[in-house]
Amino acid sequence: MQELMAAEPVRKFRWYKGRKFYSGWYWSATTNGLVAYESRLELSRILLADFDSGVCGIVAQPFQIQELIGAKVRRHVPDLLLYHDDSSVTVVDVKPADRLADPVVRRVFDWTAEIVGLRGWRFETWSAGDPVMLANVRFLAGYRRPWVIDTSLSAPILEVIDGHDSIGGIERAASSIAPLERVRPVLLHLLWSGVLATDLSLPLGAGSPVWRTEKP
Repeated sequence: MQELMAAEPVRKFRWYKGRKFYSGWYWSATTNGLVAYESRLELSRILLADFDSGVCGIVAQPFQIQELIGAKVRRHVPDLLLYHDDSSVTVVDVKPADRLADPVVRRVFDWTAEIVGLRGWRFETWSAGDPVMLANVRFLAGYRRPWVIDTSLSAPILEVIDGHDSIGGIERAASSIAPLERVRPVLLHLLWSGVLATDLSLPLGAGSPVWRTEKP
């Protein structure tokens, strides 16, 4: 598994004028490195994996499976492999919802699920998530890098959280510690890292409720 987690993407990424899909590299706080993606939809799934505290490894295009059928070889490269902190593995294929009914796509996904299942791994097809939650996670991801915030403020801000149940309330309580422009990035980083939590099914704002994930 260690070798697989360090593997380079099986496919080579191509960029050219007129390409329908947007490819790129995402810096993951989980892996402390770059994860490749071939579409914005795939990037969204990577964002959710990076935000998930139960995921400790993310690999793009991790391996190729193949099978000889008569004189033809069937091949498939899954989009992602997620390694969880309980040592379980999820293999993910990302596909727009309107493509899932395609018989060819279904056969490939059913075959993939069967093959990875032999190793005791889960298989997931992902098309989209709740748009509000995705927007919130995408926003919080801007504060995932610890070196762009003043980490020395984390402990003092956590000390003033009790008794203040909203983002705005915590910011006001922390105004005596540091200016808002230094407090807010730290607070949002604590939400990203899972030290604090909020209801991500609703748009984030000053009135968003905030609570500790663990008691001090």
